[in-house]
Amino acid sequence: MAGGNERSMKALKEVWKRAENSLCADCGKPDPDWASSTLGVFICLSCSGIHRNIPSISKVKSLKMDYWDDAQVQFLAKHGNAVTKAIYEAHIPIYYYQPTYNDCQVLREQWIRAKYERKEFTEPGKQLPYSDGVKEGILWKRGRDNGQFLPRKFLLSEREGCLKYFTKQDAKEPKINVKIDVINATFQPEKIGNPNGLQITYLKDNKTRNIFVYHESGKEAVDWFNAIRSVQFHYLKVAFPIASDNEIKNRLTRNFLKEGYMEKTGPKQREAFKKRWFTLDHRRLMYFKDPLDAFAKGEVFVGSGENGYSVQKGLPSGTQGNFSWHYGITIVTPDREYLFTCETESDQLEWIRAFTSVINQAMTPQEYAIEAYFKFKS
Repeated sequence: MAGGNERSMKALKEVWKRAENSLCADCGKPDPDWASSTLGVFICLSCSGIHRNIPSISKVKSLKMDYWDDAQVQFLAKHGNAVTKAIYEAHIPIYYYQPTYNDCQVLREQWIRAKYERKEFTEPGKQLPYSDGVKEGILWKRGRDNGQFLPRKFLLSEREGCLKYFTKQDAKEPKINVKIDVINATFQPEKIGNPNGLQITYLKDNKTRNIFVYHESGKEAVDWFNAIRSVQFHYLKVAFPIASDNEIKNRLTRNFLKEGYMEKTGPKQREAFKKRWFTLDHRRLMYFKDPLDAFAKGEVFVGSGENGYSVQKGLPSGTQGNFSWHYGITIVTPDREYLFTCETESDQLEWIRAFTSVINQAMTPQEYAIEAYFKFKS
């Protein structure tokens, strides 16, 4: 901390090492080494970049490289993460998604702006753009067949418990009408090629259907995301009246456990391995020819270890299908084995960790019903 006097340095270190300041105030990343001299929070390098874009609210400095005068250190000591969170996070709706350092830029930026710039959570009962049970607007949707993004009107309704979209603004009948309880939403900026890209997934006849959308405004995209969570939360509160708020919160939108390319072979295990895009959505392993396909080419149910499911490193000896990637994975189910190969060893180990995390969990009654459907279908 160049230029800092000894007394200020010592006082700063004392405040910095408090337990409450050991995680970034905005994303939870350990060991933050930046702070806001106007808000009094300790933050990580990545979040400091977002703060720097709202200079009227937050002025950030490095705790290691910048000079902190006595008044600034005293301000940090008086505030810190706990005090500041108690002000700016006092009334966060239970359904609002609070991003971590693993989440994409748009989620983290809009979380920070919602807290400090728009002060959305400082007052109880404040009317929020995603909290009134209905949301209508234009999202750019990717065409299922032509791959073009075109503006489409979307309507989310808590009263009707559904999400609709219309191919024309004046259309009376929607193109789709999806029940809110079968919807998932997750941000996919890299896959979609837009920083505000959102993947909406729902089940149709127990098959997964993907819709890819974006909005030019990051705030609007995140508002849609939290509006979906809000409507889902209130719908599930009615459907499961004895469930706690936290139990329902855990059933709202979820990130995929793992995505990426692998090679796969067919059930006879003698066919050539083909490169496919895979998505592990809890117990559903889906594979696509292209990451932006609307429908999966196939789905595999991944059950629990106590029901005969396991994951093994490598391929069975004597595997005959030709493959170009050499880091194999075998998924064992009660009915058959599924064989995959990964391009790198790190990919292989990440997939194995993801499969293991699912297999180690006990199955719910609903998941037994899904397993029965998969067995009937096959």
